[in-house]
Amino acid sequence: MRFLVFDDDRLGVAHEGTVTDVTSLVPGGASPGGPLQRLLDAGSSGELTADRIAGLPSRPLAEVLIRPPLPRPGKVIGAPVNYLDHKAEMSETHSIADLGVFLKASSSVIGHGGTVLLPYSDKRTDQEGELTVVIGQTARHVPVPDALDHVFGYTCGLDMTVRSTEDRSTRKSFETFTPLGPVVVTADEIPSPGDLELVCRVNGEVRQRTSTADLLFGVAELVSYASSVMTLWPGDVILTGTPAGVGPVADGDVVEVEISRIGSLTVHVSAAEARPYVERPGAPRTTVSPGAD
Repeated sequence: MRFLVFDDDRLGVAHEGTVTDVTSLVPGGASPGGPLQRLLDAGSSGELTADRIAGLPSRPLAEVLIRPPLPRPGKVIGAPVNYLDHKAEMSETHSIADLGVFLKASSSVIGHGGTVLLPYSDKRTDQEGELTVVIGQTARHVPVPDALDHVFGYTCGLDMTVRSTEDRSTRKSFETFTPLGPVVVTADEIPSPGDLELVCRVNGEVRQRTSTADLLFGVAELVSYASSVMTLWPGDVILTGTPAGVGPVADGDVVEVEISRIGSLTVHVSAAEARPYVERPGAPRTTVSPGAD
């Protein structure tokens, strides 16, 4: 299935240009985590059979307002330097095997059609297109052969990154820096996540193109490793890493991530709230000695 969150906290199943509203089959009421999170928490996604969905109201996909599939995930986990070509491009001496994973703020999530807000007017912000994993079952110390059993599905993601002096978690956690969506495709439709093509475009120009076969830690290895560090809960998301081709984005740009068998995520870029780096809270200030002119 292809799950989509739309309008006011509605959960839909997308199919051939339409979306069927299955919210009535989701346990619980409206919540900040959204209807897909409620479905995952209840473990009842398997109850959404074709028979139960038949007859529910449907609308053209073009008529709905697409929301983030998981607006407030419990954890957003990132995989640094997980493609060899990106390692070379960044002149990085280490890979994920040395660096491990990092965390991004869940408040950085936006959805398809949203706007990435550049925080600084004088610091480069890059696009990083990534296959994103949605966890479906609690995972702790999961061996690699069993890891995919804990995956609910996959979506498109962007890991926006400021090139400044702070650590990864800070540089990647600004508001709007984790676009996700538009759909989450369930794992049964993608039994082999290691053979997907990923393309990232900026203003229609291809910047990144890769196969997930080139991941240093594939999805199973990444889930297994992450679960050895922290407990993974349903609704947690893992950004699997980006290939070569990252580059700066600017006010007015349009960024698109397309992944085969999943779909295409598009966001806009705005510098409306950007300020000089030296004006950030806590930035060192130049002091004037008493008596100086």
